[in-house]
Amino acid sequence: QVQLVETGGGLVQAGDSLRLSCAISGRTADVYYIGWFRQAPRKEREFVATISWKDWFETERYYGDSVKGRFTISTDAGKNTLYLQMNDVSEEDTALYYCAASEGTGVFAYSDYEFWGQGTQVTVSS
Repeated sequence: QVQLVETGGGLVQAGDSLRLSCAISGRTADVYYIGWFRQAPRKEREFVATISWKDWFETERYYGDSVKGRFTISTDAGKNTLYLQMNDVSEEDTALYYCAASEGTGVFAYSDYEFWGQGTQVTVSS
């Protein structure tokens, strides 16, 4: 089992920056990808970004089209924490943000991820 706990959400203004964190614990030996999804009211859960977790190949990062160039996914050196740096946010970024881990090789679909945190709310005002 992998445990994920998100923090860092809050209320910000359009154009601001915000950094989300996800504390990672448990058995991560079989994890291939850890990433972020978000879900706004009355919308489907949307892929935001993901990063490869295995040490034995080059790190891969993938981003959703709506955040590409504004958001950056990263980890700390010990791979205990996952980050999402969000720059130049807009009202369209308002959502509940989830951290998720996948033990398979799928990347973009939420069904590819077996482990989920409880989410952290990001609200962007104009």
